[in-house]
Amino acid sequence: MFTGIIEEVGEIRSVRKGRHSAVLAVGAQKVLDDVRIGDSIAVNGICLTVTGFSEKDFTADVMHETMNRSSLGSLKPGDVVNLERAMRLGGRFGGHIVSGHIDGTAAISEIKKDENAVWYRLKAAPQILRYIVEKGSVAIDGISLTVAFVTDREFGVSIIPHTREATSLTKKKVGDTVNIENDCIGKYVEKLFGSLDKTQRAADGQETDGKKESTLTREKLLSLGY
Repeated sequence: MFTGIIEEVGEIRSVRKGRHSAVLAVGAQKVLDDVRIGDSIAVNGICLTVTGFSEKDFTADVMHETMNRSSLGSLKPGDVVNLERAMRLGGRFGGHIVSGHIDGTAAISEIKKDENAVWYRLKAAPQILRYIVEKGSVAIDGISLTVAFVTDREFGVSIIPHTREATSLTKKKVGDTVNIENDCIGKYVEKLFGSLDKTQRAADGQETDGKKESTLTREKLLSLGY
């Protein structure tokens, strides 16, 4: 579990690509202070497991599903990435609930200064935008941010100078792809209400999955005098 508060910006040292997977070596300092094999570190918002480390970097395997869902496949040596260690129990919860499980990507369509802030507009697919809520939370490359606006094609966030300078956003430009993790609460609520609706429709004798469920029970027959 993560909070979306970036601890440091690391650098990709090497990328060993397989057919559908990769092994990353990531240069870092702060996140290596107490690292152990098997620890979780979010790299641009993606929860990766540490498979090896030295005093200056760590390695992590990236599987096929992660390559498909995220922008990790486009990383190359020298690229900067946002890093955050898994949250300690009892630590400060500075951002929001971030699992490190990416829902998809978005493309930066505009970067515009607004006095001390910088606006980022991002185009995303409908399956991403359905969970984006104005004034809600979203993780962009692992950074916990507040949604400023959302339409049926894009959404926007406004970044303060500290966040921009302390993360990889300072290197981003229009056209770049970023990883998106939607607020998990919305996804769970949708799943729960979908299941409840299906159960209710079945109880009402409506069709579910192409089958009509009967509401006739022994108790109902007895109440009707049978």
